[in-house]
Amino acid sequence: MWLPKQLGQLNVIHHSLDYKNPCMENQNHQLLIKSTQYNMKLFIIAAVLAVAAAVPSSYKPEYKAPSYPAPSYPAPKYPAPAYPAPAYSAPAYKDNKYADITVTSQSDERNLDGSSQWSYAQSDYTTREESQAQKKMQGVAYDSYGKATYEDVMGNTNKGSSYWVSPEGEKFTLTWNADDAGFQPKGDHLPVAPVHEYELPVAPVHEYELPVAPVHIPFNGKGYKIY
Repeated sequence: MWLPKQLGQLNVIHHSLDYKNPCMENQNHQLLIKSTQYNMKLFIIAAVLAVAAAVPSSYKPEYKAPSYPAPSYPAPKYPAPAYPAPAYSAPAYKDNKYADITVTSQSDERNLDGSSQWSYAQSDYTTREESQAQKKMQGVAYDSYGKATYEDVMGNTNKGSSYWVSPEGEKFTLTWNADDAGFQPKGDHLPVAPVHEYELPVAPVHEYELPVAPVHIPFNGKGYKIY
């Protein structure tokens, strides 16, 4: 829109230059220079605006994703299954004092060398104590071929004692020892194998003369003895 206007001004200036007045010629010359400088500035601005319009814009509008409230669904309701409560019969004790038995003392000791000992006592006077230890004993070892050899091995030995009172009021004490000789319990209530005392039978003695084998003297065919 500004180019025709400026061109009109240039025409006016051009016609005015046709007049050969020296003073006016100088003024017109200065006006032409200013007008030319002004037109160059406008031309540069127009070129810059044209280049800016031709360059694709890097501006990208940002759109926020629409947010919707999360749908809420009521939890489904199911009827709770009804099971009859199990009925357990109370344990029957011959004597009510067994229901009130409590542990009055106890101990438990474990050692790094494999030995241990423990004990406990109850309110019904029952007690028990036990200990075990490692011991080298003769044992059987098998090689990769299944051959058995007897050698020293480490095994556990155990010993202890226990005391209790029967429902009838009878008192029992049991002691034991278990090692390479087997389990060896002791207690007055343990049965004892009967001891049979009898005389061993004596083999009869036979007195008789052993028979003597006859002596054979060989002879040759001529009637002489052969020595």
